[in-house]
Amino acid sequence: MELLEERILNDGNILGENILKVDNFLTHQVDYKLMKEIGQVFAHKYAEAGITKVVTIEASGIAPALYVAEALDVPMIFAKKHKNITMTEGILTAQVYSFTKQVTSTVSISGKFLDADDKVLIIDDFLANGQAAKGLIEIIKQAGSKVLGVGIVIEKSFQDGRQLLESLGVEVTSLARIKNFENGQLNFMEADA
Repeated sequence: MELLEERILNDGNILGENILKVDNFLTHQVDYKLMKEIGQVFAHKYAEAGITKVVTIEASGIAPALYVAEALDVPMIFAKKHKNITMTEGILTAQVYSFTKQVTSTVSISGKFLDADDKVLIIDDFLANGQAAKGLIEIIKQAGSKVLGVGIVIEKSFQDGRQLLESLGVEVTSLARIKNFENGQLNFMEADA
């Protein structure tokens, strides 16, 4: 997605060898116009798939996932990283390691929001090691739902997340695929959509 790649080049900041900071438009401050466009691109890709739910993990995946859900006219569910007192029964959980936060979280979704008839599209902001998406796949399978794809806004293709998800039999669609960070520069490879 050319518009997204341009925004990454203009507003993204490389921190270290493999961290890209995009808090100017995605992970802290949100550019709703860009998110709406992202939603349309994913919705077009999965228009004929029969998606019934869009699932993400809090927090930075919520904005793009909401616009995808709007474009597909289906509910959006986000996995919570912290269980609250209102989540008391039928909770589906998985352990997820966050590379950027360097912590493992138990993420959860109330089982009442997913069932065996659901066809799910997972949406997330980044794909690096694939642990967040893997945890969501585990939760969705616990509900008996089917994962039809994982949509990623920005993929770090030099890390092994895509290979992990594809080894689980899940289609990955990334809008911006970073080949590498070389001498402080971003190099992209061809995106999926």
